[in-house]
Amino acid sequence: DVQLQASGGGLVQAGGSLRLSCAASGFTFGEYSIGWFRQAPGKGRDGVSCINRDGRTTWYTNSVKGRFTMSSDNAKSMMYLQMDSLNPEDTANYYCAAVMRCTDSIGSPIHWGQGTLVTVSS
Repeated sequence: DVQLQASGGGLVQAGGSLRLSCAASGFTFGEYSIGWFRQAPGKGRDGVSCINRDGRTTWYTNSVKGRFTMSSDNAKSMMYLQMDSLNPEDTANYYCAAVMRCTDSIGSPIHWGQGTLVTVSS
């Protein structure tokens, strides 16, 4: 079975940093592109970033460009989202997912992982 598990969330003050991790199993890392989504309280789930299955092409939504950086360690089947300069608007449950594609936008999710909560205090 394909499984993805996000971790690393927590409470941080505005301006601080967190690194989220996504552990993947049940598939070869180069088989799918991987993405991060987030869902703020009372809102829908939005794409945040993704990395193409080639491990090189990345995409970020405008609100996180220059602050978030995605990387992967294929040997460990791990993916990371480094989040810097966090602000209260980044507060959300963050989910990693295998997605259809990652080019100039994030593709539709194929497999979801469990989320991790990020809370940014002002």
